Amino acid sequence: MICLVGNLPVLQVGHHQVIGYETGWIDHALERAAIAADREDFPFIDEIRDGVLHYMEHRCALRVLPIEDLFARMRGMLRKIGCLAIAQNLEPLAPPMTVSLKKIAQDAGNGFELVFFCLLSEDLNHLREYGVENVRFQHAEEAAMILRGKESPTKACRQLTQEIEAFLERYTAERSFPERHLTLTLES
Repeated sequence: MICLVGNLPVLQVGHHQVIGYETGWIDHALERAAIAADREDFPFIDEIRDGVLHYMEHRCALRVLPIEDLFARMRGMLRKIGCLAIAQNLEPLAPPMTVSLKKIAQDAGNGFELVFFCLLSEDLNHLREYGVENVRFQHAEEAAMILRGKESPTKACRQLTQEIEAFLERYTAERSFPERHLTLTLES
């Protein structure tokens, strides 16, 4: 059984699941849609967010809700209340999430650092398609130990951890835009 805070369903974002999320990202998605529709003065963001949360907490029969289904429902809700321009401009935005680098390293395998960086890049590209803009990465040191085939951290592992951090910084710099800023952080 899954225990959910506030009875909110788990959000499915690509092949990742997000549990225990706050809801400010819903406001941001609606605000962006209003700005894109040239309706910066749109007064109903709080009411729409509350309606979305009511649906998620009380009416959604799914325990795992795909983010794309949630945004399709939000667009339908906006169309029903006559906000067609905002519905048309509503882009998916996912809540901040945490990703384990250890899992990606296990998928790549011992000694396959290039595969690891390819898998990491693919995962990040995939997450961006689902509207993810804020990712916190965990277990970098463990990932480096897996990739280097070591039982404990070594100088080579620390160097690889620094390479992972540099990769994330480059990825952020290359794919951040003022309207969709990307934040990738590496947890120590």
